[in-house]
Amino acid sequence: MIITISGTAGSGKSTVARMLARRLGYEHFSIGGLMRDMAEEKKISLLELSKEAEKDMGIDEELDQRQIQMGRENDNFVIDGRLSFHFIPNSVKIFLDADFEERAKRVMNDRIRKENNVNLENTRENIKTREDSERKRYREYYDLDYHDTSHYDLVIDTTDIGAEEAADKIIEFLKSKNI
Repeated sequence: MIITISGTAGSGKSTVARMLARRLGYEHFSIGGLMRDMAEEKKISLLELSKEAEKDMGIDEELDQRQIQMGRENDNFVIDGRLSFHFIPNSVKIFLDADFEERAKRVMNDRIRKENNVNLENTRENIKTREDSERKRYREYYDLDYHDTSHYDLVIDTTDIGAEEAADKIIEFLKSKNI
């Protein structure tokens, strides 16, 4: 079984995906992590890489091909990425979302993120800029809106719940569907 977890910035995608993979004994992959690595290699911020990707489709194509290949060659893994559900269509598709203010607080307090989130106002601006950039690219490149919840098997609002509870909800869903 392959589980793809999409969602908005700060909704808990990576945290929930790691926890779920550990609980299921699966491998975990993260597209956000791959993008952060690419940005670091180029010595630019993740926000700058997103803006660069608006002009250079090759950045997204590289990530897309990695996901397609993973979905074809592997099984029993969890991957978090905005478009993973699209590139791995044979997956169980999960979408996480949360209130914008809660997401901004989470992103600002996340030690992994290196996006110059120095205060809450700056973090809000960074999230909005990044999400606008992604939405523009995904519509232009794929005619796709990852916010459209009709793409997913399960949608979870994580505003008032932790990663453990979100992972519990996913496992309950899998059991209810005999997956």
